[in-house]
Amino acid sequence: MDKFFKISERGSSIRTEIVGGVTTFFAMAYIIFVNPNMLSQTGMDYSGVLLATCISAAIGCLLTALLANAPFAQAPGMGLNAFFTFTVCFGMGYTWQEALAIVLLSGILFLIIAVSPLRSKIISSIPGFLKSAISAGIGLFIAFIGLLNVSLVGFGGGVPALQFIIDGAPNMAGILAIIGLLITAILMAYKVKGAIVIGIIVTTIIGFPMGVTTLPESITMAGISLGTVAFKLDLPGVMAKGILPLVTAVISFALVDCFDTVGTLIGTAKNAGMTDKNGNLPGGDRALIADAIATCCGACLGTSTVTTFVESSTGISEGARTGLSSVVVGVLFLLACLLAPVAGIIPSAATAPALIIVGVLMIKGATEVNWGDFEEACPAFLTIAMMPFAYSISDGIGFGFISYSVIKLARGKAKDVPVLVYVIAVLFILKYILTSI
Repeated sequence: MDKFFKISERGSSIRTEIVGGVTTFFAMAYIIFVNPNMLSQTGMDYSGVLLATCISAAIGCLLTALLANAPFAQAPGMGLNAFFTFTVCFGMGYTWQEALAIVLLSGILFLIIAVSPLRSKIISSIPGFLKSAISAGIGLFIAFIGLLNVSLVGFGGGVPALQFIIDGAPNMAGILAIIGLLITAILMAYKVKGAIVIGIIVTTIIGFPMGVTTLPESITMAGISLGTVAFKLDLPGVMAKGILPLVTAVISFALVDCFDTVGTLIGTAKNAGMTDKNGNLPGGDRALIADAIATCCGACLGTSTVTTFVESSTGISEGARTGLSSVVVGVLFLLACLLAPVAGIIPSAATAPALIIVGVLMIKGATEVNWGDFEEACPAFLTIAMMPFAYSISDGIGFGFISYSVIKLARGKAKDVPVLVYVIAVLFILKYILTSI
């Protein structure tokens, strides 16, 4: 195992990889219940989507481990499931069966890109300062996710505000998250090994007397079936609704998946010192292939686009450096598939502190931007700011690429920008135009 995953070679250990995998799983386990809750609004069976979520996540994690030997976990992505539900189904009028077909087509498009020469050029073409900005932006983004998961930040008044009281009652989940944040921060300050996973466990235990953490009533698979959503794709129905909406939806899914994955790989790997001298992640191109295949499998099983999770950074921060960590996450997702009620014991209030802490660790990427050079400063700022503000890693990258290209063109420095950066900027512009029609 050590030889296969190159564990010692990368300065890690089997124990560290296991701890990293467990930490990552706990940080992203919320998707097991959030994803089916989101997709079931389209008419999909909740339990069927839950199984599809766990199995597709396991497939993605194992593919990443075997193809890329990287500590990145995959699962149906937040934002992408919202796009599936509210834009493709509710907005564009597709049925969930047709939407699954669109996800499959986007996965195939992504796979074509991933196996082509573009797969390595996509990552290597990104300027160094933008890679640093992406890392910092992801830090803010996942910290924002943590705050939103426990409703500590809400939009009840139309603008973001702290919510210690919700509907006249104390926000116990938010309060527990603050307690967990302080506990984890103290452990981190003392440099305790496994601080984040310890913080998750301790916060979960504290949640029992507070009424936030609850035990499942039973451990049973009764009534849970994958057959209600698996292989229900409706390709003929998609074709019948016209080419323009189909192309719009497919390109949107593919672009978001591609750049969410690229952004996560670059941002988290750079922060952890896993990149080479050029700022590229060894094996990153193969991670893209794993992501694309997992998306195709997920669509067939009955779930929205599978993508690389930014929560992987929680395990990486615990020292995970190889695919063994991803294997652990995949196995835990399979166990969660069999014992779904047990996986729900870990409340979002226990994982929110982990996300915020990792945000603290990743924001240091902003220090590597030359803020005195406005040609870098503006694209970097837009990259960092748009990720949490637009709730999208890909939109942050899009605004960064577009602004960088436009500013360089206006300054007469067009040759300073790689051709692929221009191509990506144009694709993002087309995406924004098409999704606005």
